[in-house]
Amino acid sequence: MTPKRPRDPNQLAKSIVDIATGQKSDRDPTPEEQRKDPAAAALGRRGGKARAEGMSAEKRSEIAKKAAASRWKRD
Repeated sequence: MTPKRPRDPNQLAKSIVDIATGQKSDRDPTPEEQRKDPAAAALGRRGGKARAEGMSAEKRSEIAKKAAASRWKRD
């Protein structure tokens, strides 16, 4: 996935020049370039989906109710 380009024409032109001169990369850094463990990064991408698969329906429902209550709680 490439980084999002700026909408402002002047910022876009600067970004293009930076990429062309090699001052800025045209892609997101890999986990290895960020000094992250690739296996840990892969597990992190699974995130909540993997966590939900390991829970019972009752536990997921309990967590959802608690989240809804905190969203709708009045100050």
